[in-house]
Amino acid sequence: MNLEHLKALIAVIDEGTFEAAADLLRITPSAVSQRIKALEGSVGQVLVRRRLPCTTTDAGALLLRMARQVQVLEAEAAAALGAGSPARVHLPVAINADSLATWFVPVLHQAAGWEDAVLDLRVEDQGYSSQLLREGEVMGAVTSDPAPVSGCRAEMLGSMRYIPVASAGLRRRFAASGGADWAAMPVLKFNAKDNLQQQLLAAKGIGQPPPTHTVPSSEGFFAAVKAGLGWGMIPELQLTDGLSDGALVRLADDYQDVALYWQAWTLDSDGLNRITHAVRTAAEDRLRPGSAPGLSGPSRAGYKRQK
Repeated sequence: MNLEHLKALIAVIDEGTFEAAADLLRITPSAVSQRIKALEGSVGQVLVRRRLPCTTTDAGALLLRMARQVQVLEAEAAAALGAGSPARVHLPVAINADSLATWFVPVLHQAAGWEDAVLDLRVEDQGYSSQLLREGEVMGAVTSDPAPVSGCRAEMLGSMRYIPVASAGLRRRFAASGGADWAAMPVLKFNAKDNLQQQLLAAKGIGQPPPTHTVPSSEGFFAAVKAGLGWGMIPELQLTDGLSDGALVRLADDYQDVALYWQAWTLDSDGLNRITHAVRTAAEDRLRPGSAPGLSGPSRAGYKRQK
């Protein structure tokens, strides 16, 4: 497999079209097409779906992951040999929004001192981030999937705890005998994949969901809860001050612990080893010890966060 052909595969998928890949590689679109055809000929399979944007087939995803690994090793070898201008290792990582806003922040502080590497963070729900590993889009991912992706290793990081909270004003407006009026009180969701709030409602016997607002940002979601737009399940790491000053109130004793795992390529790379160590250290400092997923508290119907 020719190295230039593998670089053409990366460029086509990253840029989305053969023309854009040609601009990046400073060759003609015809030359890009010839390299992709040659690579496909060498493995005897179609690797790229010619559409807008271009995507990989299953075989192409496997080759793409290998191509990115070769790219990382090439950059590290060039840096070690002092060949040409200093090369920066590209570190694409998938991370869910709640983690990025909370326990992952120390990783960013460490990465600020890495002059030979650049981070490329892809925000994706923890239930879906392992798919980016399968497709060769990232070298590491924070995921809720404990089963290692082929060609990757997995280790448990710990658990994030989510707590149902609302603004004090919203709680007063929807007070009911014995607690909150769950059937009427507005609720928030992060995006279409986030069903934690709805499953808590179901556990409390609420079949018809109340008015539901969508706020697709971790910081925005928290701000919307504080503003009284609706109630939501908030990571306890974001609730350091909100509950103590009375601005927010806990709606129930229920909580959800979501187990998180770090999956990464089985590649002996300085850059990958460095970010793995940073992620592991941050998780040990901020996350709870790992536990089985499921709802804890008065409502015992188990459910899982996908946010």
